[in-house]
Amino acid sequence: MTEVPVTVEQAFVAPRHLAGGGDPGWITVPLHRACGWSYGHDPLMPRVLLTSPDQLTQLRIAPDPDDPWWIILHARDADQRGWAATFGARTPVEIIAAFTDALTDPAGPATPAADPYAPLHKAEWNTARDTEGLVSPDGTARVERLGTADSDLWLIEIGVTEHPPIWRAHFTGSTPAHLVTAVTRSLANQTPVTRDPSKIPGLARDHMSVSTHRVPAAHIAFALERRTTLLAARHPAPPAAVPPPHAATPRRPR
Repeated sequence: MTEVPVTVEQAFVAPRHLAGGGDPGWITVPLHRACGWSYGHDPLMPRVLLTSPDQLTQLRIAPDPDDPWWIILHARDADQRGWAATFGARTPVEIIAAFTDALTDPAGPATPAADPYAPLHKAEWNTARDTEGLVSPDGTARVERLGTADSDLWLIEIGVTEHPPIWRAHFTGSTPAHLVTAVTRSLANQTPVTRDPSKIPGLARDHMSVSTHRVPAAHIAFALERRTTLLAARHPAPPAAVPPPHAATPRRPR
């Protein structure tokens, strides 16, 4: 008898910026297992701390309703100024992962001077009213650069007019442009993201497209493992140590 594969119901949500937060492990597990970030643990504090191998970058997740839940800090070094990136609690993990995947790519940026607006122009976002920023075609997302050349930041704001913002992201002006562009490229991506149908946020339900399908349970169960394996493959394995030449055994004198 042919065994029928086990399936589970999954919701496919678009646009992705309205899909809700998702599983934080989508980001933290690959950072630790594929990219070598170390983690700190304090059982008395409800937070996650991950630090890059070079000790220059730290990711902090802290469940504070009055502040961003996701904070990424990069210390000043000889090559660049320090920078900070923050994401609200309801930021989809796929969008944050676009940032961390670009940050940890050992190949480095293809175009260091990338324009964060470029993916949005390509996706036909509109010029924001009374600002120099861009707004998504459905009006639920806005990206804008604020301030002056010496004191500026990038702002992403997601929401619908009748409610407060659903989530915000900020990037200080010294944040490498290719990292901000990775986020705007993810925002412009029209591919739906998957969610548990029972966990779809209702705040902007009228502004999203949701379709449910049954998919193999194994596909869902191993998605994070596949992602981690793919990211680990970006880091070449260190060369095997060459054993020292075999020394001749000295002859025992007669």
